Amino acid sequence: MSPLAFDIAHMFAGGLVLVSFMMLYQDRLLPLINVLSLQSLLLALSVAWQAHIQDKPDLYVTAMIALGFKSIVIPMALRRMVVRMGLHREIEVAVGTGLTMLLGIGLVALSMDLMLRVTAGASALIREDVALALSVVLLGLLIMVTRRNAVSQVIGFMSIENGLILAGTGARGMPLVVEISVAFSVLIAFIVIGIFLFRIRERFDTVDIQVLDRFRGERR
Repeated sequence: MSPLAFDIAHMFAGGLVLVSFMMLYQDRLLPLINVLSLQSLLLALSVAWQAHIQDKPDLYVTAMIALGFKSIVIPMALRRMVVRMGLHREIEVAVGTGLTMLLGIGLVALSMDLMLRVTAGASALIREDVALALSVVLLGLLIMVTRRNAVSQVIGFMSIENGLILAGTGARGMPLVVEISVAFSVLIAFIVIGIFLFRIRERFDTVDIQVLDRFRGERR
């Protein structure tokens, strides 16, 4: 592989980590959805580039799925949900933004140290792509843990799935049938989550996880 091809692959994978930090920094829902769309766009570009350098045409299908569903369709659906439920306020957070960013930096350092040790026998491209993919997964988990709004937790879940796709393609790809089944499973899960969000909003007039936990405690 030429140094240029390696650098471009590294740039796309590193871009996903950078956009994950942008997601951690956002405190309003609509900008957070826009950043998720940007992350999915970078994922599609990364997968398409991996298809080119690995000479695996089936990965172009994965890139098109990421571009169509994860970068366009799902963010548009999330925006409509936010507008219909009137969720234009700031996102309630369990941890301050500064501390969250520091935790994110620590998770990235941990994933780099861990994966570079575990994959010592692999090629440099696979090692770095898998390490960066684990960083995206851990940052997605951090979004889910530190955000109290149910919609933002859905976005964290989508970010985790982006990291898993990056890991699969960086490690010389998954079978196409697996990639398609995962994509449609995520789409179905998103539809089910959307239905539940509307039902929760109608029943409790909020999607704040802390309020729902308090209500559950009162019922007990």
